[in-house]
Amino acid sequence: MAGGSTKAVVAAMAANGSIAIAKFVGFGVTGSSSMLAEAIHSVADTSNQGLLLYGGRAAQKEADDRHQFGYGRERYFWSFVVALVLFTLGGGYATYEGILKIRDPHEIENLSVAIGILVFGIIVESLSFRTAIVEANKIKLPTTGWWQFIRRSRSPELPVVLLEDAGALLGLIFALFALVMAEVTGDAVWDGVGTLAIGLLLLAIAIVLMIEMKSLLLGEGAKKAEMAAIRHAIESSPGVEKLIHIKTQYIAPEELLVGAKVVFDNTFSVDELADAVDRVESAIRAEVHHARPMYIEPDLHRSEAELRAAQVEMETEAHH
Repeated sequence: MAGGSTKAVVAAMAANGSIAIAKFVGFGVTGSSSMLAEAIHSVADTSNQGLLLYGGRAAQKEADDRHQFGYGRERYFWSFVVALVLFTLGGGYATYEGILKIRDPHEIENLSVAIGILVFGIIVESLSFRTAIVEANKIKLPTTGWWQFIRRSRSPELPVVLLEDAGALLGLIFALFALVMAEVTGDAVWDGVGTLAIGLLLLAIAIVLMIEMKSLLLGEGAKKAEMAAIRHAIESSPGVEKLIHIKTQYIAPEELLVGAKVVFDNTFSVDELADAVDRVESAIRAEVHHARPMYIEPDLHRSEAELRAAQVEMETEAHH
């Protein structure tokens, strides 16, 4: 796991752990279901950060005969587990608790204690969120929006922490608003409404994370800018006559598998062809540093009709 990702995860873990303790104390004093939902939410988040750290460590294992491309996708798997935990333990529980409290509201006691704990949580969570934003800004392009960064990032930890911290902040605000409304109106049903809102928020965040992590687990290709850079590196390399096709896939957040079929100068000897392939690989890595492993397949020069026929033949074989 990259240093920035680790720093953001550790900061979030420390923040959520301290906030969870404070919220459980607040629930014990006030009996507020919003406070309990937030406490469970913080426990889920703390556990999730632990899973992210474990995934980062597991991904560092050396490749072996069974996993010859290494264990980099451990990070994607454990990030998907994080989304499941957030969906079930966080969102599912809070939604269930909110519905119960709307049907059977309970009076809230010691409102000042609850508000103090929630304000403390907002301050600590804001500091954690700020750390995640600072670390994400180190790798996020200035022209890329935050939603695009979350959707397009091939490193799972920062998007997970950003969404979790944003959800935690909004959840705290929902809980604070619900408690204040319950006190102002004298109607404890607001506490249940706040709890339900927290649950629905967490479910929405978890669904987004599951969709993104599933896509990474299945294997995403290089980004558009990376594909353009790789194509240019190949086509501008000395001795290359034509790039037939190229396939890429992230096998880990910092490892991009590249495979390409390339037509080289047909006058090359075997040694000259080997040198030309080496030049192509070096040119690609100069443009996209994390392009590894790499497989360049030399091919013969063919007419457009022959290339189309070969492509149709490959596609037909693939279907059979």
